[in-house]
Amino acid sequence: MHSKHATKPKLLWLQGVTCNGNTHSFLNLSYLPTLLEKFDVLYYPAMEAQYSFEEIVRCELSCDVLVFEGTYDPLMVRGDVPLKKILLHYAKSAKTIIAAGSCASFGGMFKASAPERNSGILFDLEEKKGPLVALEEKVINLSGCPIHPEWIGYTLSMIAHKKEILLDDLHRPLELYATLAHHGCTRNEYFEWKVDAKGFGLKEGCLFYEQGCRAPMTHASCNKILWNEVSSKTRIGTPCFGCTEADFPRQNLFSTKTNMSIPQETPLGVPKRSYLTMAGIAKTFHIERLEGKLIDYKTTR
Repeated sequence: MHSKHATKPKLLWLQGVTCNGNTHSFLNLSYLPTLLEKFDVLYYPAMEAQYSFEEIVRCELSCDVLVFEGTYDPLMVRGDVPLKKILLHYAKSAKTIIAAGSCASFGGMFKASAPERNSGILFDLEEKKGPLVALEEKVINLSGCPIHPEWIGYTLSMIAHKKEILLDDLHRPLELYATLAHHGCTRNEYFEWKVDAKGFGLKEGCLFYEQGCRAPMTHASCNKILWNEVSSKTRIGTPCFGCTEADFPRQNLFSTKTNMSIPQETPLGVPKRSYLTMAGIAKTFHIERLEGKLIDYKTTR
C-alpha cells in the first residue's frame, strides 16, 4: 500500500542566460495546477514556491528533479554565487535533469551570440561538451524555442508516475521527437504536388521551397500536439524554423538554400536522387483543385 504521506519529488527550476520564454511557456499548460500538485516545488522563477532564490543559491538544499532553462555560461554569477557551483550542486542530488528549451539543450540563440562561452548543459551543438557530461544519464533534452508546454507537461507527468522515458541520440524523448514537424502539417498535399505559398500568412500553399520551412528536416511533434490545443506555425502561414534541432538558429531562416533551383537539403530519410525524381514528376502536373484555391485566396487579400 502507498502511504497517504508519500514524499513528493522535489522540483527546482534554475536559469542560466535566458529570455524567460520557457518559464512563461510552461505557465500556458492547461493542467499546470494539477501537475504541480504532484511535486514539492522548491523554486520556480515566475511564481511563489517554498524557498526564495537567495536560499536556493546557498546550495544547502537538494532536489529530485532539476529543470535548467537557458544557455550555460561558465562565467555567469547568480546571487553572487557562480552558476557553475549552483548547477553542479543540484545536478548531483537530482535523479532527473531536464534541459528546458533549445538554449539549455544545445546552446541555442545565446550560443550563436557568444559561441566561445555558451553551451547547453550536456551538448554544445551536437557534441557532448557541456558541464554535465559526467551526469549525462540523468539529462533529458526538451529542445524548442520556446519549449512546447505540453512537452514538459508530458515529461514531468512521466517522472511523477515513475514511467520510463525513452530518448534519442540527442537525449530527447522519442514520444515527442521521433516524428517530424512535417507530420500532421495541413499543407502536406501542397508539398507533395509542389504548389508553393508566395508569402507569409497565406492559408494555402507549401512553405518549404520559397519561405524556408524546415518542417521536413525537424524532429518535433508541434503539428500533432498543437500549441494551446489550437494551432502551430505552419497552420498560420509561418515556416518552421527548425528550433528543436541542435543547429538552431540557422542563418537566413526565411529562405531555402538551392543550387540551380534544387534544394540543398531534402526531407530526412529520403535519398536526394529519389526526391528529385519525385519532385520533377510532381512539377509536371497541374492540380487545378490546389492551384485554383491558391489563386482564389490571393485575389481576396
